[in-house]
Formats: sequence, structure tokens, C-alpha cells
Amino acid sequence: MNPPKVVITDHSFASVATERVLVESAGGTLEIAQCKTEDEVIAAAAGAVALLVQWAPITERVLASLNGCRAVVRYGIGVDNIDLAAAKRLGVPVANVPDYCIDEVADHTLALAVSLGRQLGPTERRMRAGGWKITPPAPMPAFRDMHFVTLGFGRIGRAVLERARAFGFHLAAYDPLLPDEVFHHAGVQRVTLDDAFACADVLSVHLPLMAATRHLVSAPRLATMRPSALLVNTSRGGLVDTRALAAALTAGRLAGAGIDVFEEEPLPRDHPLLQCASALLTSHTAWYSEASVQSLQRLAAMEAVRGLRGEALKNQVNR
Repeated sequence: MNPPKVVITDHSFASVATERVLVESAGGTLEIAQCKTEDEVIAAAAGAVALLVQWAPITERVLASLNGCRAVVRYGIGVDNIDLAAAKRLGVPVANVPDYCIDEVADHTLALAVSLGRQLGPTERRMRAGGWKITPPAPMPAFRDMHFVTLGFGRIGRAVLERARAFGFHLAAYDPLLPDEVFHHAGVQRVTLDDAFACADVLSVHLPLMAATRHLVSAPRLATMRPSALLVNTSRGGLVDTRALAAALTAGRLAGAGIDVFEEEPLPRDHPLLQCASALLTSHTAWYSEASVQSLQRLAAMEAVRGLRGEALKNQVNR
């Protein structure tokens, strides 16, 4: 009888030695592919008891082709490339890795917010161009007089606000799924969605992407923000209408934005955000550190091993 097979459908790691050791120690075999299409995934996944997936499309057609698969594990927090509804309907458990890179994303979020708030980009560009002034290019309030608001108060949202607390910001968050006690215990003001946009000096987005949250940060919502406000998104690209954001920045209706994630990646070279001097853009690197990569691979492989053994998944997202 052949040992159970775990398949990595695609990956961008330097090595998958960690996954191999964990899978083989559990009595399985590991096969590695670099799938980009449905057909490639279907061919590679044939007979697998578990899949480890980075970017490959796990569509309804792919899921329907699986026979006896006990786990589809996404390398990461977001599961945008997996049809969760189809997986639930077909009885295929799907898991993510929600408990890695919390510190890295929170650090990156604060780095963007602080850089924007202290106007490091425009000040540095002015100095390189020969300008020398001991005042910044635009009005600059003190952080202690600013409201730092998160949309979402989960693991990363809380870590972001704890870091913002050290800078003296007033802290607030919007999250309709949590009880009042969570906010009270954390010393964070609870606000409505409307108030989050209206009162924020820094608005940082930390929500899952779903039908109800796609383009939550829209042109009408941006119009309710203060012209001096800053927007940061290190969560999911589809949460922000980036063309509406570019229009607001260009018109001076928003002071700045720090964006690490985009609806289309890589960001198209003709995207209007690239022409916005007040936008600080990074290429989906908020999650990264050498330690977070190792943690991601280990935790994802451990989840796949649970599937291999027929155990309940720790972080199933489609119950």
C-alpha cells in the first residue's frame, strides 16, 4: 500500500525541507509542483490526502476533482484563491495560517503610518532636490493629538494599536463581531464604521476580504474622511478601491496613503497610484521576515499533517 501523499501545489520558498521532514515523519510522502492553472492543479493533486497551496487557483472544478482529500492548507492568512463555499459544499476542509507574521504586519503598518505622519518621503525628496528647511512641507500635528483607528480588531488590529499606543495616539477601532468588553479591556474606544472614517487621522485596514467588505474603502467613504487624514492598508488589496484612493490623493482630499496590498499584483505600471507623490507603496512585503517564513512553512505543514492523520484541523475556515 502506498503511503499517503501530500502535494505542494506551488510555492516561492528557497526550500521545503521543513515540510518534507514533517510529512515523512508522519508516514506520508511529499510531492512538489508549481501549478498556475486549474488543469495543472488537478493533475498534480490526484490522489493527495492534503494540499499545501500558495497562489494556485483552488476553484470548484479543482475541489470537485479531489478524492479523499482531508485538508487544503493555504500558506498565509488570506484564502482569496480558494472557493470556500464550494469546499464546504463538497466536504473539503480548508485551513489557513492565521497565527504567523502578526508582529511583522503590525510593524510594517506602523512604519508606513509613522513615515507618512512625519512626512519623511516629501522631506527627503525636498532635501535631495537642494531644499533645506527646518519645517516640514505640510502642516504636521503631533501624534498625541491624532486618532489612530483600525477597521478590524483581531490579532493584527490589536497588535497595531498596541504599537500606536507607544507613540501617544488616541486609539479607536471598529469591529462589529466583538463584544464591548474586548475594547474596554484593551483600553481602546469602540466606534461605528461611519465614525471610524470621520474621526480618523490615521485609518488602518485589518479586515478579511469577502463580498461585504470588497471596496469598503470606496469613493463615498473616502469623501467622509478629513483632508489631513492618512490611510494604511496592509490587509487585503480588494478592501480598498485604489483608483478612488488615487483620485482622492491627487485632488488633495486625503493627505497620504501607505499601501502594501493591491487588487492586482504586481501593481500595473499604468496604475494612477504610482503617480501619487503622497502615496507610500510597498510590494506586499508586510508579512515578511526570515522568522515569519520559517513559521509559516512549519505551521502550514503541521496542519497538513493533521489532515494526513485524519485529525481535526486547528484553523479550519469553512466549517
